[in-house]
Parts: sequence; structure tokens; C-alpha cells
Amino acid sequence: MTPARLRKHCLSLPGADCVVQWGDDQIYKIAGKMFAATDSACTRVSFKCSDEAFHVLVESGVGEPAPYLARAKWVQVSPAAMPPEELQMRLTQAYAIVRSKLTKKLQSALPPFDGGSLL
Repeated sequence: MTPARLRKHCLSLPGADCVVQWGDDQIYKIAGKMFAATDSACTRVSFKCSDEAFHVLVESGVGEPAPYLARAKWVQVSPAAMPPEELQMRLTQAYAIVRSKLTKKLQSALPPFDGGSLL
């Protein structure tokens, strides 16, 4: 997946934005909470995932525990390790997980999202 395609997908999610942090890392957030991160060249992508997805991705060798964030069930993958469509799905799931943890007040202030069944 190209950096432009990843950026376009993440920013297409309702209320998502991107900030540059920690040097040149692009951090994708919803209401100030991170759901994905990548370096500017998109050589590694880290994202929040469910407990089950974390174990599947790590145990299958597709991903590895994300540095500093593994205890919160973040995984780091090389975009070449999975088809672009699967990576997009995983990023959408990461967004949905983080969005679902926001307060009801914050959630109601965001544009609608019809991906709740992804969890």
C-alpha cells in the first residue's frame, strides 16, 4: 500500500485526522485518540486491534507487537505483508475500536459511522 493510499483511506473515516509526531511519523486519530501510525515512507504500519486479531497477526508472523503499544493490543506490520484490501479493513477496524471507546458525548459529536459491525 502506498503512503498516499493509506492516508486517503484513514482520512476517509468520519472525523479522522492526521498529525505528524515523533519526527516524521504520521499519526491517525479520532477525537484525539490514536488508531494508526506509520512512518512517512509507509514501511511499517501500526494499528490498534482486537485481542483475537492481535494474537492471529503476531502468531502467524504477519505482524509483530508494536513497540511501546503492544500491551494495548497494537500490532506493527509491513504493508507488503498483507493485501491492501486487508490492511484497509484492519485500519477501519482499528478506527472502529478506538471510536467505540470514546465517551458517548464525543461519539455523538462525530459524523456518523456505519462500521460498528466490524468489531
